[in-house]
Amino acid sequence: MHPYRTHNCAELNKDHVGETVKLSGWVHRKRDHGGVLFIDLRDTNGLTQCVVDEGSDLLAKIEKVRPESVVTVTGVVRIRPGETQNANMPTGDIELYIDAVEVQGASDVIPFQVAEDDGAGEEIRLKYRYLDLRREKMQKNIRLRNDVITSLRERMKGQGFQEFQTPILTASSPEGARDFLVPSRLNPGKFYALPQAPQQFKQLLMMSGFDKYFQIAPCFRDEDSRADRSPGEFYQLDMEMSFVTQEDVFNVIEPVMRGVFEQFADFSGENRTIPEGKFPQIPYLESMLKYGSDKPDLRNPLEIVDVTSVFARDDVEFKAFKGTIEKGGVVRAIRAPAVADQPRSFFDKLNSWAQGEGAPGLGYVKFENGEGAGPIAKFIPTAAQDELKNLCGLEDGDAVFFICNKELPAAKFAGLARNAICDALPDGHVAEREKGEFKFCWIVDFPMFEMNEETNKIDFSHNPFSMPQGGMDALENQDPLDILAWQYDIVCNGIELSSGAIRNHKPEIMERAFGMAGYDKSVLEDKFGGMLTAMKFGAPPHGGIAPGVDRIVMILADEPNIREVIVFPMNGNAEDLMMKAPSEASAEQLKELNIKLDMPKAKVKSEAA
Repeated sequence: MHPYRTHNCAELNKDHVGETVKLSGWVHRKRDHGGVLFIDLRDTNGLTQCVVDEGSDLLAKIEKVRPESVVTVTGVVRIRPGETQNANMPTGDIELYIDAVEVQGASDVIPFQVAEDDGAGEEIRLKYRYLDLRREKMQKNIRLRNDVITSLRERMKGQGFQEFQTPILTASSPEGARDFLVPSRLNPGKFYALPQAPQQFKQLLMMSGFDKYFQIAPCFRDEDSRADRSPGEFYQLDMEMSFVTQEDVFNVIEPVMRGVFEQFADFSGENRTIPEGKFPQIPYLESMLKYGSDKPDLRNPLEIVDVTSVFARDDVEFKAFKGTIEKGGVVRAIRAPAVADQPRSFFDKLNSWAQGEGAPGLGYVKFENGEGAGPIAKFIPTAAQDELKNLCGLEDGDAVFFICNKELPAAKFAGLARNAICDALPDGHVAEREKGEFKFCWIVDFPMFEMNEETNKIDFSHNPFSMPQGGMDALENQDPLDILAWQYDIVCNGIELSSGAIRNHKPEIMERAFGMAGYDKSVLEDKFGGMLTAMKFGAPPHGGIAPGVDRIVMILADEPNIREVIVFPMNGNAEDLMMKAPSEASAEQLKELNIKLDMPKAKVKSEAA
């Protein structure tokens, strides 16, 4: 007999009754029923109920074994009494009567429960992550991650893509986020950077003659944590292909995303669907106007409308909006259908929400019996109300909410208000957020450049390696802020999965674009010299994208926090509480790397204290 197990803990059934078997696993639960001891033994496959009979010589030994200890048990498989059988367990018809037990690894008192959710906080869960990962939910989530990555690989290979690995130690580049720097011992005073993305390398692969590349790529960015962004590192399905248009990239990625999301649609227990047909393509400016975001949740049916013209009318005397309009501001409106009969508290809560977000409030008008009512209705005469109804498609029983500010902050706050209004609607409402759906879309036609409000200079708005729509002619003859790029984002249920682009493959266009963004040619050659030189030896038109693996798994698992689908994540302060990273380097290590520390004074004082 094998020294540890003849079967796993999800394998035994009625066919094994009478057999002597051996199982190994963790003590999941212990239950004492009047001298008869029951143990639920758990391994990675499932649970088996084990029994120590009253009067057994093993009773005293097993009573001392704490939960989460690892044991090996040997015994005979028997049928459970009829009333104790559990149809919800694969092993629910049988139990193992223990004849021998060996403790392989005893457990101390555990800091939180594994067998059930005891409300342990994230900090202690991350400190003892190996215990947290034993929980059923975490086991399912991490296995889902494995299965998703396997599925992504198979679907990419099925379309003729080859998997290559790109360097982890590379050069720093200005790609929008802070780099993680690694000092070089052999080159004193110089540093490697961990790649924010394999951007340059995958483009160089296209210039090397490989038409279709992909990898499950680790990426490193020194960014702040968010619910949908893990600090430090993340993984993405990085892909690039040659001789393609934007539409070709879409035609590759859509079936991959659709296939993976359909494959795991019922993971969370709800059978979710994806609308038929190609994913809708929404221009950036349209998305910002209609949804107040470049990552819209299309399950929310509410849309934003520009109603600046209504409040700019001579017969409208609402000074709070008029003064902002005169300074170049705009007014955005959100129609909320069939809410005029909601109690006053519905509107008051939304007003309080807006104030909590730093706004003066959330003005509204509701329409009943053909007339507008509400705090600002008296400032809008009948003719203006008619224009408002026409612009917003308002009907009797509807309400309309307003946001007034400069264009960009108005758009962003209207996007937040759109979601807050939808979330405030009662269950079953005609405009409630759709359930059981994965709503994908592409956001296209991003601006190539934007104005940096701090420096009042032109910056890249998205990916600096993108091809401008119109090429060199656009760069030479258009206002920089009017130039669009062949850039695109893929979004699912309001979460951005990835940005991508058709790349700039012409060195003269790259030099011109970077120059417009304030980069001297010498900087371009220093930071991107390898790629710039490669372009001069014949670069094919190429493009790609890199959907985030962590976010894909997060959506499929229906988890609100990305750390729930990462095996060993950092906390919100970019700390690994389990491995105690980041940690201080020893004086010997620093000397070997030719590094001296110049710590902030406040930090030095606190340490001295």
